Amino acid sequence: MAELATTRLSSKGQVVIPEDVRVRLGLKPGAQFVVVGEGDVVILKIISPPAMTEFDELVGKARSQARRAGLKKADIAAAIKKLRVSR
Repeated sequence: MAELATTRLSSKGQVVIPEDVRVRLGLKPGAQFVVVGEGDVVILKIISPPAMTEFDELVGKARSQARRAGLKKADIAAAIKKLRVSR
């Protein structure tokens, strides 16, 4: 079981993650988290980028679905251009 540690909420709403926890999890400055609060529980979930193999798999699936839908590169470029102009 994980060791327990305590921390405090600052007047600016900041929470310090204790050093031993940061070291154990390999957290570096700039790490990003999703924060979920429910009742008296707050959960911090580290946001980590997908591995390149996972990213390649997602791109492959998107390309496959685009082919099945009959989309061509020109269609996608036109849709992106239309969205950028409308903003």
